Amino acid sequence: MDAVTLETDRLVLRAFGPADVDAVYEACQDEDIQFYTPVPVPYRRADAEKLVGEKLPAQWAEDKDYTLGAFRKDTGALVGSYCLTLVSRGVYELGYWAVRDQRGHGYSVEAAQALCEWGWATLDVHRMEWWAMVGNTGSRAVAEKLGFTLEGTLRRRSIANDGEPHDWWVGGLLRP
Repeated sequence: MDAVTLETDRLVLRAFGPADVDAVYEACQDEDIQFYTPVPVPYRRADAEKLVGEKLPAQWAEDKDYTLGAFRKDTGALVGSYCLTLVSRGVYELGYWAVRDQRGHGYSVEAAQALCEWGWATLDVHRMEWWAMVGNTGSRAVAEKLGFTLEGTLRRRSIANDGEPHDWWVGGLLRP
């Protein structure tokens, strides 16, 4: 599938391009993004170049992972990265990270809502899942505002970038 562009009142969600490498690199210097998401640590400019130039376009082409950058309409600033990833037939995981100075303004809810609506309308989705490491209260707040139901805590689910296993929350949202 070719990447799409979505719009909300305040945001444009679009595929990342070469001009976005610096913004992605800067955003991924954030210790929270490095701790709570599976980005390489340390995060180098070459990581951003490979992500934007190779990995994300290939995932769209393979119809497995649909990632869009969210950018403010008023300033063009990167707000964050939002994706739907195929888990199994009809089930997609919603994942996201937000640029530190863009948090707390409702942009993540707005962007994730637009991506979920696109997913319901375009993909054969009956369930969306959300996963976050316990302690990532910002991610949990976004998921709850989107209507996800917290379904449980998975003990020691995966090893984070600190090399230690951590508990994870899991939530689900069923097709409206």
